[in-house]
Amino acid sequence: MKAFQDRLRDEVIVFDGGMGTYLYEKGIYINTCFDELNLTNPDLVADIHREYVQAGADVIETNTFGANRFKLAAYGLESRVYEINRKGAEIAKHAAGETTLIAGSVGPLGVQIEPIGKLSFREAQDAFEEQIKGLLDGGVDLIILETFSLVTELLRAIRATRALDPSIPLIAQVTVNDDGMLLSGAHLESFVQETAGEAIDVIGLNCSVGPKAMLEALEALKTLTDLPISVQPNAGAPQNVGGRNIYMTSPEYIAEYAKRFIQTGATIVGGCCGTTPGHIRAIRRAVQALQPATRMDHPAVAMHVTAPETVKVVPQQEKSRLSNKLVKKQFVTLVELVSPKGVSPAAQVDKARRLHHFGIDAINIPDGPRASARMSALALAAILQREVGIEAVLHFACRDRNVIGMQSDLLGAWALGLRNILAITGDPPKLGNYPQATAVFDVDAIGLTNIINRLNHGLDLAGNPIGEPTALSIGVGVNPGAINLDEELRRLDWKVEAGAEYMITQPVFDIRILEKFQKRIAGVGIPLICGIWPLVSFRNAEFMNNEVPGASVPADILERMRRTTTKEEGFLEGVRIARETYAHVRDGVAGVQLSAPMGKIEGIFSILE
Repeated sequence: MKAFQDRLRDEVIVFDGGMGTYLYEKGIYINTCFDELNLTNPDLVADIHREYVQAGADVIETNTFGANRFKLAAYGLESRVYEINRKGAEIAKHAAGETTLIAGSVGPLGVQIEPIGKLSFREAQDAFEEQIKGLLDGGVDLIILETFSLVTELLRAIRATRALDPSIPLIAQVTVNDDGMLLSGAHLESFVQETAGEAIDVIGLNCSVGPKAMLEALEALKTLTDLPISVQPNAGAPQNVGGRNIYMTSPEYIAEYAKRFIQTGATIVGGCCGTTPGHIRAIRRAVQALQPATRMDHPAVAMHVTAPETVKVVPQQEKSRLSNKLVKKQFVTLVELVSPKGVSPAAQVDKARRLHHFGIDAINIPDGPRASARMSALALAAILQREVGIEAVLHFACRDRNVIGMQSDLLGAWALGLRNILAITGDPPKLGNYPQATAVFDVDAIGLTNIINRLNHGLDLAGNPIGEPTALSIGVGVNPGAINLDEELRRLDWKVEAGAEYMITQPVFDIRILEKFQKRIAGVGIPLICGIWPLVSFRNAEFMNNEVPGASVPADILERMRRTTTKEEGFLEGVRIARETYAHVRDGVAGVQLSAPMGKIEGIFSILE
């Protein structure tokens, strides 16, 4: 399992959502001791943990927020602090599986401490140590101190943690009001200043307010600290409906703010009161859309590949018709068709034939897009080339194959007549319908590009001769709208160094983003093909804006799609927008890749006419 500190450095981390409010939603009475359920109904607690894991949470929190001696005393359970906390950690650990981390949840004591109350600092720290020891012995991976309003109390919890374990990752979170101040009335600046000398790994905000107020507080907090920041808002303010407190904020609304949290600087996002697995699933998708690409180990990326003396490497212009046009700087048009979910490719064959007659240069075929299970992209590519005669560009994902399987399938693709490969890392399983599926990722798109390049030089990855070389034209994906554009450009440099011969962008809706990207890649030296996606509805526009990596849809385009009232209006407006984009980029790129949302290729003809 990848350690929390490694994830903190490399990824945006998704935490789970509410525990107490979700237990309440499942019918547990409000006057129940939720922490005691670790002992009396562990299966229910485990089921909730599993729901969050299946929703895509990287970290789940133990059901121990109020499991200290003072809060448990109200139920006569003060003698069972250690037992409840250790059991809570064990339940979570058992439910988490092999890739999800466990955070030991610790909240305020619920009593006043000095100088306002009678409880001394030493007594407060002892109480926290009693609780945290149970969590540590239960096997948690980190400790999260959350929903604190008094920094003096939070300091006692921090020092209790460090007294027991100086090295365990530690998150310190406070809760704020709509004005961005701690509920005690203190400013965020005092929170940062007073904890500055403490050994904490992450500083953050949770509970009390919804996403909007939390974003405003995050904007202020970001200017005060260099530590990673966590953000876990409530699902808005609860409303009393039929005698029950209901949180009305939708998963989609939470997900939109999750993107803004990341763009503002949050490293950890999740939910608090009122958020459910549905909210976390939406956050997971939003995070995946913005997740900075992680550099994996790239086999010999920087090594110059020299073919054996008996091998003749095929020049780029001779690899395929598509490659030849790109070398000659002739404009190319590609159309993306998605493999069927069943066994019949008839519909795709018919569409490919119509596109071929229209003059499209090649058909792009995604490899398990959004981690979905479909007919093999390799099989469909071979069928289209055989039955239609149009060239295919096979997307080839690293997600599902180790380096042995990659080389086997690439050799097979060559033998079947495929000549164009788009090397991609692939959407992780958590993004699709099978979040528990195993992802391989022996290498990413950079390493895959290198593997293809070596096969083109008559060598396998281990440097062994394979005889006749392949002559696969190598394309790679690029994301002009990447949040970390510098990292995206570094990865592009590595891809070119590894052997990339052209690049295809994610769908472009904001021309300004593309133009900025083009200025940054002026010296890269390989052709740029622009992705264009005809929108079909306002909902489709929102989906692209919220969940597709780098596909930022400008406010004016969102408004144009919002004004459509029927499916036909939405489709026609989407085509008009795509035609405008095509006209704008036509003279500045090597070609376009047009997608056919919902399988509708009619709009493509209208765009290119």
